[in-house]
Amino acid sequence: MTESVYHIPVMLAQCTEGLAIDPNGIYVDVTFGGGGHSREILKHLDKGHLYGFDQDEDALANAPQDDRFTFVQANFRDIKRYLRLYGVKKVDGILADLGISSHQIDEPGRGFSTRFSGTLDMRMNQSAEISAKEVLNTYDEGKLHKILGIYGEVKNAKTLAQSIVAERAQRPFETTEGFTAFLKKFAPRGKDFKYYAQVFQALRIEVNDEMGALEEMLLSAVDLLKPEGRLVVMSYHSLEDRLVKNLMLKGKFQGEVEKDFYGNLIRPLEPLTRGAIVADEAEVAANPRARSAKLRIAKKVGK
Repeated sequence: MTESVYHIPVMLAQCTEGLAIDPNGIYVDVTFGGGGHSREILKHLDKGHLYGFDQDEDALANAPQDDRFTFVQANFRDIKRYLRLYGVKKVDGILADLGISSHQIDEPGRGFSTRFSGTLDMRMNQSAEISAKEVLNTYDEGKLHKILGIYGEVKNAKTLAQSIVAERAQRPFETTEGFTAFLKKFAPRGKDFKYYAQVFQALRIEVNDEMGALEEMLLSAVDLLKPEGRLVVMSYHSLEDRLVKNLMLKGKFQGEVEKDFYGNLIRPLEPLTRGAIVADEAEVAANPRARSAKLRIAKKVGK
């Protein structure tokens, strides 16, 4: 399976430059996927080492046969624990390309896309217990309302949650095609596909506990980085980007910034970009997924 088919890496050069790679350093790609970013990082390593994390077993097929690379099939929320198994306590740089891979979207059986008919699955880790089908058919109305409103920013989330509960009492949801057909009557006119995407995003985030996993990974990354080490994170929706932005700017996910006696910000990271970096028009034209990407880079404070 070639990486170009599996997933086209977004802002490849900017991500690699953001890591400021030391040829003998230790790096982690916490979202290995098709391996595009990892292969580029390896080009810059001499005696260094790269660890690639991915909870999706399909990603293993893309792992390069290279002594400087180790593939770890695990959720990135557990990077600290798994790196310790390899004797790694500190690293020089961490890269995260968040969201979903092209491969996962294009596999009908995975249930991530509205373009295909498949099982309502959406699990990135295919051995996980809860799928989108369980969420739709078992969650109570209040929980569905919250998920759709917060994770999908669905405007008629309350009405949709009520209707999902009423519909499943007659006929449980089984396939993406059937669920999309059900959603059609709730979508704003002319904005059907955007609406479907919002609802599917909400389900995917819930199924994979993406926000909880991201918070844990980011906090672990802060601990793992050496002084001056780089954190490079690319996100694709506002919920992810807000967490990344707040941690880099404020040193925490929520609340006011903290300052020391002299008025200096107390934060473990120092942002190296003014705002988020976005893909240029040429890249967006070649890879539409790049349109929503926001890249932020920071370094660990200290000497």
